[in-house]
Amino acid sequence: MKMLKKILLASLIAASLGAVSTSAMAETDKGRITYAPADAINNVSAKIKVAIDAAASGTEGDALADLIKDASDLSKEINANDKVDRARASANNVLKSARKLAQEGKKDEAVEALKDAAKKFEALKSLI
Repeated sequence: MKMLKKILLASLIAASLGAVSTSAMAETDKGRITYAPADAINNVSAKIKVAIDAAASGTEGDALADLIKDASDLSKEINANDKVDRARASANNVLKSARKLAQEGKKDEAVEALKDAAKKFEALKSLI
């Protein structure tokens, strides 16, 4: 009887952990758009291209930094596995440095950093 109680208690604990586990209950929030990793990479690349085009047309300073921030924020949607996430973080650091350069008024250096970031984000597709 004592052994039966232990088995019953252990199975009850295991069942309750499985029922309440966040991974078992994981789903997206209402109103939140989720993207497939390849789609998210394409969206980030498009935002980077918009920032490069804006810089070519004369946008600089905080306006350019805001465009770069949009791309950086969207990069958080890229979620495939740990290897992709590490590479995404590395590419996102290049975007952050481009944003900082844009805020400092170094437009040409920011554009070069954006081009480098675009290459790194495109390389993420091979990791998926």
